Amino acid sequence: MNSRAQQDKYKNYTPGMRIVVRDAEWVVRKSDPTADGGYLIECEGISELVRGKEGRFLTSIENDKEYSNSQIQILDPATTKLIEDKSPNYKDSLLYIEAMLRQRVPTDEHVHFGHKAAMDTLPFQLDPTITALKQPRQRILIADAVGLGKTLEAGILMSELIRRGKGKRILVLAVKSMLTQFQKEMWSRFSIPLTRLDSAGLQQVRNKIPTNHNPFHFYDKSIISIDTLKQDVEYRHYLEQAYWDIIVIDEAHNVAQRGSNSQRSRLAKLLSQRSDTLIMLSATPHDGKPESFASLMNMLDATAIANEKEYQHDDFSDKGLVIRRFKKDVKDQIAKDFPERDIQTVKAKASAVEEDVYRELTELNLSTLDKGRKASQLLRVTIEKTLFSSPMACLSTVSNRIKKLEAKQDPDFEDDLNSLKSFSQALERVSAEHFSKYQQLLKLISDKNTGFGWKPNKKDDRIVIFTESIPTLEFLLQQLQVDLGLKPEQIGCLKGQEMSDAELMQTVEEFGKEQSKLRLLVCSDVASEGINLHYLSHKMIHFDIPWSLMVFQQRNGRIDRYGQTQQPLIRYLVTTSENENVRGDSRTSEVLIQKDEQAQKNIGDPSEFTGRFDQESEEEAVAEALVESFTSGEDILADIFGDFDDDSAKEAGPMDAFLPDDMLVSDSTVETRDLFSLFSSDIEFAEQALEYIKRSGQRIDFSKKDASTLALTVNNELEQRLKQLPPEVYPQDEQFILTNSIEQMSLEIAAARGQQHAWPRKNYLWQLHPVMEWLNDKVLSAFGRHHAPLIRIPHKLDASKTSFVLNAIYPNRKSHPLINDWVVVNYVDGCFDTFETFEQFAEAIELKESKLSNPAKVDNTGDHQNLLKDAISKASEYFQIIRKEKESLIDAKLQAQVDALEALKAKRVKQLAFDFEQAGGIQQIVEDKKLKEQHRIEKLFDDYIQWIEDTMTTEKTPYIQLIAVFTGSEA
Repeated sequence: MNSRAQQDKYKNYTPGMRIVVRDAEWVVRKSDPTADGGYLIECEGISELVRGKEGRFLTSIENDKEYSNSQIQILDPATTKLIEDKSPNYKDSLLYIEAMLRQRVPTDEHVHFGHKAAMDTLPFQLDPTITALKQPRQRILIADAVGLGKTLEAGILMSELIRRGKGKRILVLAVKSMLTQFQKEMWSRFSIPLTRLDSAGLQQVRNKIPTNHNPFHFYDKSIISIDTLKQDVEYRHYLEQAYWDIIVIDEAHNVAQRGSNSQRSRLAKLLSQRSDTLIMLSATPHDGKPESFASLMNMLDATAIANEKEYQHDDFSDKGLVIRRFKKDVKDQIAKDFPERDIQTVKAKASAVEEDVYRELTELNLSTLDKGRKASQLLRVTIEKTLFSSPMACLSTVSNRIKKLEAKQDPDFEDDLNSLKSFSQALERVSAEHFSKYQQLLKLISDKNTGFGWKPNKKDDRIVIFTESIPTLEFLLQQLQVDLGLKPEQIGCLKGQEMSDAELMQTVEEFGKEQSKLRLLVCSDVASEGINLHYLSHKMIHFDIPWSLMVFQQRNGRIDRYGQTQQPLIRYLVTTSENENVRGDSRTSEVLIQKDEQAQKNIGDPSEFTGRFDQESEEEAVAEALVESFTSGEDILADIFGDFDDDSAKEAGPMDAFLPDDMLVSDSTVETRDLFSLFSSDIEFAEQALEYIKRSGQRIDFSKKDASTLALTVNNELEQRLKQLPPEVYPQDEQFILTNSIEQMSLEIAAARGQQHAWPRKNYLWQLHPVMEWLNDKVLSAFGRHHAPLIRIPHKLDASKTSFVLNAIYPNRKSHPLINDWVVVNYVDGCFDTFETFEQFAEAIELKESKLSNPAKVDNTGDHQNLLKDAISKASEYFQIIRKEKESLIDAKLQAQVDALEALKAKRVKQLAFDFEQAGGIQQIVEDKKLKEQHRIEKLFDDYIQWIEDTMTTEKTPYIQLIAVFTGSEA
């Protein structure tokens, strides 16, 4: 390490700091430590030659005399030159001060920003952000139930962190079918531009950059499928060399450790070490195996678990790693956006032809297969399950079994073959006319008295039909088109491997577009996870009943979710038979439907009934119960489905150790704060900033459409600034339509679903929008290099009074602001008088409410310039007091964190000793393994403690900047 790098190790380049590099002035946007002990600093140009340009500098090179003639200079606030502002009503000064305010970073635990996104934010949606901000680093699993808006909750947290300077680089991992949906939500509501990197997108990046460059450095904010990443060994090397501020993993249960060879889990574990913030999303985060859920917790916090097979609540309840709510928990808040569902079971009495099939099923003689009793019974259960989906599905199952037996060419199976062939002939006789459940479906869809009264010409009356069976799906797709007289474009389907990801997503988008002719969607359970089908649909039919309560939950969540404006109408179709020997889809279905409703009302988590936490094990449990209970009856599923109500006690689940004791919804009025501003709205600031650009002689084309909407044509400078935006969000006609109205954006988002490209034409105008960031940087350069405005307001201040507005930033060791405070230092007749906060000062002189009169006659800054050095000295004393007050709070929190980690480390080492005492083998080998594992644990905790100390320790010397000087003197 060279000497300059060694010096850099003890120097912080804090966001907001002004520096001179290569004889040009820059403002620091971001600063990251580098391996050589220096920093990589990302800057925005302020002085004339670099104004508006972005710069990235390695301090170890810039400060090394062998490579650079000039070193990086941190500007001394005492040498700031005061400039008389001649603009009308001091508009330039007010814009400049506002731009500086918008760089002021919140450093407390309150929500200052994320709740103002383009959505009707509900208090419970702030809980993940509130919980995360209380932790030393923001790492959390948002495990809310299906439909409560986990994506929006992630967006709130992400935007809050971006506003705090902790979200420049973001990576989102999502399932392939969700990439576009997640991408749209983040841009439309939060102005977070995620570039979609599918396989083709990654290849395009690699074609643009030199061979040895890292493709993940090319875009700061991107979204990618974890299945795309896991396919290429080369990506692992690139990922190991990249770092993000925030990583989000959607449907995080897919990356839990299951077995020893999980590519997804290994990749997620690697990525968990490549960011400070990790946000996981999953409605079904556990599969019942403690080790699997522990793997997710270890990704969030590697120190969290001493024994992966057994968790203790007291160890983790205050870590804030998991937040989990169900619809019942927040029902008072979501009544408007989450109407109570209307569920009915619609029964179809079996036709005579179907009864013949049931009779043949009960008499089915599988003499050879029955020698393996359980296998035979499972086959019978499978046949029965598919039969109650549809005769077509059952015929497919039976035909496949016939082919397998014929392929054996074993005479022992001859009788079985004949029985199955006879049964298949009976199935073939069940036409659509004799298929009672299908006929009931037609009545349900069309009958306005007893059914939906569906009208295919109505845009917002669309129906979702779910079935587990592909043969059933294909039958419905073909037959419904004929019997309902539909055109091919009016009916569509979603089915798994037979459709590409692009086809799946295109169908989902079409179903949500008003202009689309698609009215009826037949889905397999590939559509049950994640996707939004509720925009123009509130009617769902379960054509067959899944044997998994989780699938119930996922299916219903497609239309019964946050943002649904109409009451969800959900219907379960069940066939009833007079044959007592048919164990029955009817009773099985009734139990499952009942338990799903009970879970929704009383428990929230349907897995509480079965103790099983994934679809496969739930289905297996039902099948086994049916095998064991050979005769039908009320108690057929009693061994897996017990009663459960509000007063029932339940055993602790695998997540309970991580849930806080109090999961009550937070009071947003207590937890949120408003950022101070001199402008009434973002639209007012944007308009004034554009006027400033025009007034300064630059060409800019903009117009105000209404009180909350601006139109802005992209000029050359802005085009260069926005060149990294995803192509989907860049305005096609080179014109941004910007609104700060949440109501307008909500309407626009809904309307966009009716457009061909399905992206909103309007953009939400708030501080995170790239155009607003550009305007802010333009205004920051209003007074030139190392200058600050002098504002004369004799009508507001006494002639003897001068007030210096100063800002101080105390960074941590990672160059992130821990304290970012403003103070006004007041002088009377050249002598120090008082301190006050900027908010107090601005209120006293009515800086926000009234226009300032600018005489623009004086050009004499000498007296005030002479006071500047003393003002900075006084401000330094004030900021040191602020630092000591805040540092005592931070130190107490830091010590509590360190003490807790030391205790947890001791417990982990103790558990390790116990585990190895139980282990057998050669003593020396066991001791070596134990010692090696103990060193690993100690390093793990030491690294984490070091990270916390670096994050929570303030540097002693602040970066102070003069913002402006106000005076009552006219001379």
